[in-house]
Amino acid sequence: MARKIVHSDEAPKAIGPYSQAVQVDAGKMTFLSGQIPLDPKTMNIVEGDVIDQAEQVMKNLGAVLKAAGLDFSHVVRSTIFLTDLGDFTKVNEVYGRYFTGAPPARVTVQVAALPRGSKVEIDAIAVS
Repeated sequence: MARKIVHSDEAPKAIGPYSQAVQVDAGKMTFLSGQIPLDPKTMNIVEGDVIDQAEQVMKNLGAVLKAAGLDFSHVVRSTIFLTDLGDFTKVNEVYGRYFTGAPPARVTVQVAALPRGSKVEIDAIAVS
């Protein structure tokens, strides 16, 4: 997959593990539904704080990517939904550990609520 990171010095620099834009050649696109911190074995929200929840969300996304024959290097766009933007730094740290190369383009928004009372949900678009 040809994946080019686009950066402009005339726009604000990224303030976290994301790129201003990611440009890809036409290929197979995979749209991942938002994942919340459900333990796939128990189908319950994982115990712990927002860091534990973010870790489970990323594991869930990784499992779906793997099922599609992909990994985090194929992700070109994601959205992080938080019930409290005060958790941004903590979630950002967990999220950033999963993108060892150039990170994807990203949006982070605060929402009133998420399914099952979770504190974080993340979706993604991947290209191969």
